Amino acid sequence: MQLYLDFVLAHPLLFAALAGVVLLIIANEVHGNLTGGKRLSIPEAVRLINDREPLIVDVRAVADFKRSHLLNALNIPLAKIDERVTELGRDKARPILIYDALGSSVGEAADKLKKLGYAEAYPLRGGINSWLGASLPVTAK
Repeated sequence: MQLYLDFVLAHPLLFAALAGVVLLIIANEVHGNLTGGKRLSIPEAVRLINDREPLIVDVRAVADFKRSHLLNALNIPLAKIDERVTELGRDKARPILIYDALGSSVGEAADKLKKLGYAEAYPLRGGINSWLGASLPVTAK
């Protein structure tokens, strides 16, 4: 323990930088929870897919969607959600799982869908990259 204390005293700028990074990570998580609602982890998303058959929406660009996407996903780029909302169907109580590449813009998409009256819009934490990282299936069809 004394070594840690000696390090902090010898390198206060490094310690301050570490504290700043930790605070930014915490602030990012809190901001995501306050603005985008609950972000589903991979196991939670798989459970949602298996139990409740949500509508799966990919908000990436069309070219990225064509390379690979989750099974049965519908591609509606983030900028076109308002225009193409009719493609989501009339059942506004059906859950919607939303994902992008990294999970960075799905909170905005979830907010838009909630404002349009969809009761359950869940962003996927980490996007398709975390899905692929968990070795789960994707398709290019």
